[in-house]
Amino acid sequence: MSAPAVPGTDWRPRLSPAIVRRHDPVRDADLLLLPERVGVLTGSAAAVVGLCDGTRRVDDIVEVLTDAFPGAPVAAEVPPFLARLREEGWLR
Repeated sequence: MSAPAVPGTDWRPRLSPAIVRRHDPVRDADLLLLPERVGVLTGSAAAVVGLCDGTRRVDDIVEVLTDAFPGAPVAAEVPPFLARLREEGWLR
C-alpha cells in the first residue's frame, strides 16, 4: 500500500460530520466514535486531532505541535498522519 498523498498546506482539517470525539474516563483515552467503529487515539494523536477544528491550516497545526513537543519529528509525521485520517474519511 502506498503512502497517502499529503494534502496542500491550505487544507484546514476538521472531523467529518459522522465522527464524534469523546474522552473515556475509564480508559483515560480519547476516542473517535465512528459509525460501527471506535478509534482510540494513542500517544500524541489526541493532541493532533484536537487541533483539527477547521480553523487551522496543516502548517499552523505543525507549528503549534512543534512548540509543544520540541525535538519531536512533528513536521515529518503530522502531515502524513492527517492525510491518512482524511483518506479513512475521519477528517475532511
